[in-house]
Amino acid sequence: MQAIIVGNRDAGVAGMTLTHDLPYPHAAENDVIVKVHAAGFTPGELDWPGTWTDRAGRDRTPSVPGHELSGVIVELGYGTTGLTVGQRVFGLADWTRNGTLAEYTAVEARNLAPLPADIDYIVAAALPISGLTAWQGLFDHARLTTGQTVLIHGAAGGVGSIAVQLAREAGARVIGTGRARDRDRALTFGVHTFLALDTEPLEQAGEVDVVFDVIGGDVLDRSTTLVRAGGTLVTIAMPPTIQPDNGRAVFFVVEPNRTQLTELATRLRDGRIKPAVGAVRPLAEAPDAFNPGRHSPGKTIIRVSEE
Repeated sequence: MQAIIVGNRDAGVAGMTLTHDLPYPHAAENDVIVKVHAAGFTPGELDWPGTWTDRAGRDRTPSVPGHELSGVIVELGYGTTGLTVGQRVFGLADWTRNGTLAEYTAVEARNLAPLPADIDYIVAAALPISGLTAWQGLFDHARLTTGQTVLIHGAAGGVGSIAVQLAREAGARVIGTGRARDRDRALTFGVHTFLALDTEPLEQAGEVDVVFDVIGGDVLDRSTTLVRAGGTLVTIAMPPTIQPDNGRAVFFVVEPNRTQLTELATRLRDGRIKPAVGAVRPLAEAPDAFNPGRHSPGKTIIRVSEE
């Protein structure tokens, strides 16, 4: 089958190639095989240890990158329940197994959720990591509630834009940040106030109940001073080195969750959230899409196969 493979970690993006000879995947117990229609990726994933090793730490190169997918189930592994052959699904592939930039991929069934027939594969592939990260950061870790104020860094990006929409729906006041060029996009997603970090002081935000950080570094450190007593800072960028006074700081890595994926799909159908989909490119152009110099608004999606 066709797939994008990376031969070794030292080669990076330059080592990504399109192959027509990757073996069809094996469905282990509680797995499904998905015919991938659309796939998403994280540009920095070639730096993740799991891209190169299995769960036991053994080398598994060449590796297939990509972790978000939408498609159709074509095979069930032994013991798999809750999903059926021919069903449309979307979700996350495992971090330490071959990913989604391939015509077919093996995924643990629990990592997938049913995809309603009226949601496009391209849009669905943009939702799993951004949507789950936003949901888990706001509600599982920060416990955001109605009437609170949340400061969301990177409000026009993939994760930040979903976090803005979920926070608005929850009845929170939303302050978004980004570059000055991101102001209009962030306002479109629903921020009440926008701060351009390249032209305005972060401290202008004032005290907030929740900070959602995707940037790290100096922005993360300075954000700790904005968390009011009893508040929470959540970050996906790096473990925080400073704790807020009378508050807490949490670093987390997104986890698959079928229930939350289903909730996100419902909101997508109802028009309550909209992923920031950017360029849509064919599988053969995936290596170029990974190139760090290829910046474009929204999340780039790879169209792997037609319906």
